[in-house]
Amino acid sequence: MTSIAYAMGGAGGQGAPGGDFGFILMMTTIFLIFYFLLIRPAQKKQKETKEMIAKLKHGDMVETTGGIQGKVAALTEAVVTLEIAPNVKIKVNRGHITGIVQKTAEE
Repeated sequence: MTSIAYAMGGAGGQGAPGGDFGFILMMTTIFLIFYFLLIRPAQKKQKETKEMIAKLKHGDMVETTGGIQGKVAALTEAVVTLEIAPNVKIKVNRGHITGIVQKTAEE
């Protein structure tokens, strides 16, 4: 009876021929797809946003993550002071600026 069980068994724990290479090739392909579809565009957008925040100037019209639009009244290293109405100013962290709505005229 044990001879039948041994006869039905495979090749003693060996996988399919070329299985390791196929697995490595498949995982490499999946990583490349993730890199070019997800990781690379996210890094590119993050770099563009960082450059945009670094180039903020007095008088630029910007929008925050909360949807507030205002004109840049003052800049410090970490804080942007926005004028959202005449004589109404708020302070916002630079990281919460999502975009420039209108640039000031270049002089």
